[in-house]
Amino acid sequence: MTEDMLETAAAWAEAGEQVAIATVVETWGSSPRPAGSMLVVTASGRMAGSVSGGCIEGAVAEVAQETMRTGQPQLLDFGISDERAWEVGLACGGKLKVFVEKLA
Repeated sequence: MTEDMLETAAAWAEAGEQVAIATVVETWGSSPRPAGSMLVVTASGRMAGSVSGGCIEGAVAEVAQETMRTGQPQLLDFGISDERAWEVGLACGGKLKVFVEKLA
């Protein structure tokens, strides 16, 4: 799946899209996706892959848009003790960290 996401990101970039890649870098407990899972997002709103099985993709996609605008990578921390995680639906009791970077 990682290779597919990198191929998708490269293809979208070659087609002229701005692209950001979000990667699960750490998990604890009952996290929805394993470390290494990826979500690819374009400035035009296209998405492929998953970092959470759907429960935080919207929040990660928003950060990806910001990262494409600013060029600044971000490390996101979602978990049961994180109020935002509940807002976006990470109620599974797990925790995960997602690194978001703009594809150069």
